[in-house]
Amino acid sequence: MAITYDVLKSVTSQMYARSLRAVPADAKKALAGARTRETNPVARNTLDLMVANATAAEERGHFLCSDSGVPTYQIRVGTQARFDGDVKRAIRDGFAELVAASDPPLLKHVTNPLTNERGHAGKDMPIVTFDLVDGADDVEIICSPKALGSGRWAALEIFTFPSIAEIEEYIMKVVLTAGSQACPPVVVGVGIGGTFDYATKLAKESVVRPIGQSHPEPLIADMEKRLLEAVNKTGFGPMGTGGATTAIAVHIDYASGHGFTPVAVCFNCWIDRRTRVRISNDGTVTETE
Repeated sequence: MAITYDVLKSVTSQMYARSLRAVPADAKKALAGARTRETNPVARNTLDLMVANATAAEERGHFLCSDSGVPTYQIRVGTQARFDGDVKRAIRDGFAELVAASDPPLLKHVTNPLTNERGHAGKDMPIVTFDLVDGADDVEIICSPKALGSGRWAALEIFTFPSIAEIEEYIMKVVLTAGSQACPPVVVGVGIGGTFDYATKLAKESVVRPIGQSHPEPLIADMEKRLLEAVNKTGFGPMGTGGATTAIAVHIDYASGHGFTPVAVCFNCWIDRRTRVRISNDGTVTETE
């Protein structure tokens, strides 16, 4: 048996549609938890509105935000997985079917970077990245639409033999530059080391890590905790209303590299849009987030 074109087309299309209408359960829990700790009355009210909107959108099937973003997928392919049909074509065709059938309609956010022409299709769209998982006989797919608010403020800088303090200072610089424009409370994803492209991959993977799941290495876990506290002392608060809830998580990962050390930082807005499924060789689809 194998994972078919039809299954991939249907699953990836549904993942995108679902991500626009529901806040992940761990993110809703984090928002509610932040509400209990928040002391700023305007920020508390904003968090209440966010949780209420998330619940209403899910119950009524409405979009949480008019900016549906552009489709991005991270696919982790088990080396024992088998395919029957074209994988990237299935994802592209699934998105095209969603565009044709969506109610409310998806706005034209796919943009040619050279002409600024906008539509629903374009070169290398949807954006799909792949990784291999040794020994696994299934495929894990993460859909995380990227909108303007969170996507605009991602950044990268390359250092030479930086200290942890210098790395953390840069992360805070990026957070301060973004301010409330990334639609907080945000999830901050950070990738350190490797090469230019690999650091951004690590940041992108980190930002969709389940909330509450710390890095397994104590050094990195301590950085995550320390930076979350620092970000929440900036005072931006939910949607810039002030208070102590600018972020609900800081997730960091790293890779060994050379003496030059890239540090990449990216964001997910308060909706924390992401869906995650596993597809086995027999076609069984399991929602894991």
